[in-house]
Amino acid sequence: MTQQSMQESGGVEVIDIESLPDDALILPIAMMGAPTVMVEKFPSGNEFAQLIPMIEKMLTKPVAAILCIEAGGLNSTIPFVAASKLGLPIIDGDAMGRAFPELQMVTFTLGGISATPMAMVDEKGNGCNYATISNSWTEKLARAITIEMGGSAMCSLYPVSAKECKEYLIKGSLSLIHHIGSIIEKHSFNAYEILVKELNGKHLFQGRVRDVERRTEGGWNRGIVKLEGVDDFVNRDAKIDFQNEFLVAMEGDKVLATTPDLICMFDANTGTPVTAETIKYGLAVNILGLPCDPIWQSKEAIEMIGPRYFKYDIDYQPL
Repeated sequence: MTQQSMQESGGVEVIDIESLPDDALILPIAMMGAPTVMVEKFPSGNEFAQLIPMIEKMLTKPVAAILCIEAGGLNSTIPFVAASKLGLPIIDGDAMGRAFPELQMVTFTLGGISATPMAMVDEKGNGCNYATISNSWTEKLARAITIEMGGSAMCSLYPVSAKECKEYLIKGSLSLIHHIGSIIEKHSFNAYEILVKELNGKHLFQGRVRDVERRTEGGWNRGIVKLEGVDDFVNRDAKIDFQNEFLVAMEGDKVLATTPDLICMFDANTGTPVTAETIKYGLAVNILGLPCDPIWQSKEAIEMIGPRYFKYDIDYQPL
């Protein structure tokens, strides 16, 4: 869908937030719901023409640019569809520096910026908008509506000024994604080793998937991946818990990595990333840990996105 939209429109301009005046309106676009549902229940592509006017009417101001709310999965590509269909540029950056499962888990929340007014539509044309007392309440209400919309929906949220965006944006993340993709495309077989070095990462585990427990629950894709070690990790086992995104990696009682640091899975044979919804039994994988953006290491941030928020009896220890 993204490739088709880009081809039809001739491409999308990726711009630096500093190039916009402080009062410009920046609008994040995202899909909300369980990725396993999104794979089968894909958007129609007409949602954007409905979403943008809903927000512009509430704010009485035209949108100047589109923003990725997160730098991972579908929500690092869907905004390009919106930008290409609407003829708008997209900002080089995002509000997570990775992907988190709940919509209040963004840098804008740390800055006291409201997720609302927020608009949401489904592929049938149903639409609604929100005004809430907190971003946590926005998550609860939007998640409930998403479930009623069939498990996934398109939304626009966190409408921000360029001034606010300049202060809280994790800048350059789209350029970084492009760089990582170029390495994988060019080097394939040894891309993983290159990424470990270039991204200051930590090789956490190497093994084969021996079991996957996966369920769609509460509007999320939840589960556990169990790995059987190979090569340097032979006779060792690990597991990774996920809620849309990988949250905690363990080897026995040893904590390998936790949110907000990134836990990344790569196909050991092709070097391509493996997401929670695409894991398969028997797949040979490498597990890479990457340090999160420093903005996520404050006490306030850890309370919002650290392991204890997700009910794990673990304290966050930076990689």
